[in-house]
Amino acid sequence: MDKPEDLLPLTPAVFHILLALMDEERHGYGIMKEVEAQTQGEMLLRPGTLYQAIKRMLELGLIEESDERPDPALDDERRRYYRISALGRKAAAAEAERLRKLLQLASSKQLTAAELLS
Repeated sequence: MDKPEDLLPLTPAVFHILLALMDEERHGYGIMKEVEAQTQGEMLLRPGTLYQAIKRMLELGLIEESDERPDPALDDERRRYYRISALGRKAAAAEAERLRKLLQLASSKQLTAAELLS
């Protein structure tokens, strides 16, 4: 897939994983903790969901496994680290734009969080 738009819509798990990798490389547990922190605990990735998504994202070229390792004295050598690819950044940006347009449509229909309370 050469165009990020061909990958849309992204699943929530994939989108959150991409967002977690935007600023730095992370290992699986680090990704889970970052997603939890970014969503204030509203999105909890379980290991099965995370690693299935990572496998698929590697196949699609959205992320890459990193060859760089932190100081071995500070890290477990069995951990695999992942980073977002150029395609992954483009796909995340395209998904953010898709969601922005969707929220704009919902707003134009006067659909708000207040609907949840009524």
